Amino acid sequence: MLYDALRFYPGGDRAIEIELGDGMDFTINFIVHRLVAAVRAAGIAAIEDLIPELASFQVNYDPDRISYEDLCNEIETIYAEMGRGVTGSLPSRLITIPVLYDDPETTACIAAYRKDYPDKTPDPDLVCQLNGLPDRAALRRRHSSSEYWVAALGFWPGLCSLLPLRPEARIIAPKYNPPRTDTPKGAIGIGGALTCIYPDATPGGYQLIGHTPAPTYDGAQRLPDFQDSLALFRAGDRVRFLPVGMDEYEDIKARVAEGSFRHDIIDYQIFSVDLYLDWAKEQAQAQEGKA
Repeated sequence: MLYDALRFYPGGDRAIEIELGDGMDFTINFIVHRLVAAVRAAGIAAIEDLIPELASFQVNYDPDRISYEDLCNEIETIYAEMGRGVTGSLPSRLITIPVLYDDPETTACIAAYRKDYPDKTPDPDLVCQLNGLPDRAALRRRHSSSEYWVAALGFWPGLCSLLPLRPEARIIAPKYNPPRTDTPKGAIGIGGALTCIYPDATPGGYQLIGHTPAPTYDGAQRLPDFQDSLALFRAGDRVRFLPVGMDEYEDIKARVAEGSFRHDIIDYQIFSVDLYLDWAKEQAQAQEGKA
C-alpha cells in the first residue's frame, strides 16, 4: 500500500528514514528508486548518502549544513514535483548469476542444522510443499524462469533483496525459526517472497535452494568487476539465474580463485516500468485464463 504522504523518522542526528508505503510491492519499490534518483539529481550538498530499501529509503546528511526540518521539506517538494504515478524508466543492468541447485555446500548446511532440529523439513522440499511444486526439478525451473529486480541492498554489505519480475515465478517461504548460526558464502535463499544471495558467510534464516560460485561481494576488490565497488549489485539492477552443472560450477570456482573470473553484465539497458506493468498484467491475465 502506498501512503498518502511521505512519513519521516529521525535516525539519530545524521539520518532520516523516509517511508513511502508498506509491503513487498514492486510498484512501491520502483517509486522509491525514482524518488532516490530525483533527490540525488537535485544535488543537495548536505546529503552524504542515499540508501533505497523495499518501501522506504534512508538519507544520511550533515546536520551542520541543513536542518532536519529543511531537508524533510526539500524531499517533500521533490516528491510532489515527481508525482505519485508509477511511471517512467531507470537505467538497469542485467547480471547473470550461475547457480548450482541442490549443491553440496547448502546441502551440508541444511543437514548440520537438522542435527539440532530434526523436525525441520529440508529446505528445497519445504519450498516445494508450500508452493505446490511436485519436485525439486520444478522448483529449479520456476526459480530460474524469471529476471529478478534488485529491490534493496542491506543488512550485510552486498546482500540483495530480489523480487521476481514474472508474476508466475513468485515463490514464498518462511524464515528459519530459530535462524542458522552460519550460512555459506554464495548461498541462494528464499524468505517471504524475496530471493537473496548471501555475499559472505553469515548467520541467516532464508530457506536455501542453491549456491553460486560467482562472488557478489569482494572486500579485497581482487576481481576485475569489483574495481569500482566492493558489492556487485546496485538497486534497480536485474538478475537472471542460470542453472549450471557440477563441471561448470567447479570451473567458475577455479577462475574465481585465480582472479580471472568476469561476471556476465549487460550495462546499457533501460527498464521501463510502463512497459513492464503492461506486460505483467497480460501475464497475470493469461495465467487466470489457464486456471
